[in-house]
Amino acid sequence: MPRRLTTTGGRPVADNQNSITAGPRGPVLLQDYQLLEKLAHQNRERIPERVVHAKGWGAHGTFTVTGDITEYTGASMFSKVGKQVPLIVRFSTVAGELGAADAERDVRGFGVKFYTDEGNWDLVGNNTPVFFVRDPYKFPDFIHTQKRHPRTNLRSNTAMWDFWSLSPESLHQVTILMSDRGIPVAPMYMNGYGSHTYSFWNEDGERTWVKFHFKTQQGHRHYTNAEAAELIGRTRESYQEELYGAIERGEFPKWTLNVQVMPEADAEKAPFNPFDLTKVWPHAAWPLIEVGVMELNRNPDNYFAEIEQLALSPSNIVPGIGWSPDKMLQARIFSYADAHRYRLGAHYEALPVNRPKSEVAHYHKDGPMRFFDNNEQTPDAFYEPNSFGGPAQDASVGEPPLRISGDADRWDHRDGNDDYTQPGNLFRLFNDEQKKRLFGNIAAAMAGVPEEIVQRQLVHFHRADPAYAEGVARALGVENRAAATEPVGA
Repeated sequence: MPRRLTTTGGRPVADNQNSITAGPRGPVLLQDYQLLEKLAHQNRERIPERVVHAKGWGAHGTFTVTGDITEYTGASMFSKVGKQVPLIVRFSTVAGELGAADAERDVRGFGVKFYTDEGNWDLVGNNTPVFFVRDPYKFPDFIHTQKRHPRTNLRSNTAMWDFWSLSPESLHQVTILMSDRGIPVAPMYMNGYGSHTYSFWNEDGERTWVKFHFKTQQGHRHYTNAEAAELIGRTRESYQEELYGAIERGEFPKWTLNVQVMPEADAEKAPFNPFDLTKVWPHAAWPLIEVGVMELNRNPDNYFAEIEQLALSPSNIVPGIGWSPDKMLQARIFSYADAHRYRLGAHYEALPVNRPKSEVAHYHKDGPMRFFDNNEQTPDAFYEPNSFGGPAQDASVGEPPLRISGDADRWDHRDGNDDYTQPGNLFRLFNDEQKKRLFGNIAAAMAGVPEEIVQRQLVHFHRADPAYAEGVARALGVENRAAATEPVGA
C-alpha cells in the first residue's frame, strides 16, 4: 500500500487528477486550494541561479590523512595519519548558465566542504592554480565579459579579448584556458587547486603560507574543440553522466591532496608577490608535500537539496587554517557568503547539506525560515556576554596576528608586476603539437574580434615569448605587428 498523498498541511488528498469546476465544462473554482497550492509551489520551485559557477555537478566522499603535517597546522582534521573526514564536492563551469553544455572551454570550479569535528572547512578554488585578475575590484568587470552582451544577448569574443588585452595579468590564465587543459573530459580527469594563498598555524602559534593542490589519480584527459563540439551535439550533460555513472558503478574517483608551504620569512624574499592570484609558486623552491587522499563514493540522493543548495565559502575555516593578504581571497570571504544569503536566505548554513556535523552555537536570531532551535534551550541568553549559560568565546582557538601591514591606499596592482615570465615559462613547456593546438584554440576564440584588439593581445603574447605571438598570428592569418609596436627594452 503506497503512502497516502497529503497537502502541505497534512490533509489527505482524495483526487490529485481533477480540478474542482462548476460542472464538467465549467470554470475552475477559487475554493480549490489544493490546485492553488500545487500551482503556487510550482511557481517557487526555482531559486536564483548562481551568478558565476551556475552549472555544477557534485558528490559525497571522504578525506583520509596520509601525511603528517602537524608541524605546520593544528587543524584537528590533520591531527593524525589515518584520520577520516566526510566531505562533499561541487565542480562547475564559470561562465555558463544553469542549462549550458558541460563540455565548453572554460575554467572549472573545484569546491570542497570538509565536515570536520571543529566546524566546516570550505576550500573553494578552480581546476587552475591561477586566475585572470589579481584585484577584486576588477572581478565584476571580468565576469561581465564572460556573460551575455546587453544588446545582442550573445556571448562576445570581442568583450573577452578587449578586457584580456587591456589586463596583462590575465595572460597566465588565458594560456592555460586555451591550452589542452581547457576542456577536461569529466571532473575526475582534472586537478583542483585552492588557487589562493592561505595560511597554516600550529599549536605554537607559528604561521606559514600554504597553497593547496588536488592531483587527480585518474590521469588528465581533455577534448579538442572539435571533439567537444561533436559531443555537445549528442549531449549537454556529459559531466553529470560521467561523474554520476562512475560512482554508481563503484568506480570511485580519487585525488591526492598536496600542499606547498612557505615560511613567513620567504614571502619577503620571493622574486614575486606570493599573494598574487596570477602567479604560481615554483615547485623547485617550495615542493609539494602529500597530505591525504580524497575519494568520491556516494551520489546525492537529491540534486537540488545537496548540490544546488550546497553553499561553499572561503569564510568557512577551522582553527589551524587561516587566510592571507591575497586581495582576491579577502574579497571572496565576503562575496561568497553574501551571495548565499541572497540566493538561499539568511539561515543557509542550517540547511542539511551545509550544516556542520560538529556543534553549532551562536546568537543569530529570528529571520525567515528560522526552522531550527532559536535559543529555546536558554531563552534568557539571547545576547553576549550573559550570566545565563549561553555559549562563550574560547581564547584557545585564537589565530596569531598577520604580520604584514602598509599604508592604506588604492595601490596600483599592475605597478612593478611581471605578468609575462610565468606565462612564457608555461608556453615553453608545451611541445610542438600542444603549441599548435594552443594557437588554433586562441584563433577560434578570437573569431570576429576587431584587428586593433587582436594586435594589442599579440603584444602580450610576444612579451611572454615571440614564438607565442608568431604562432597565434599565423593561426589567425594576420600580420604580427607585435615586435614593431614594442618599445625598445620592453
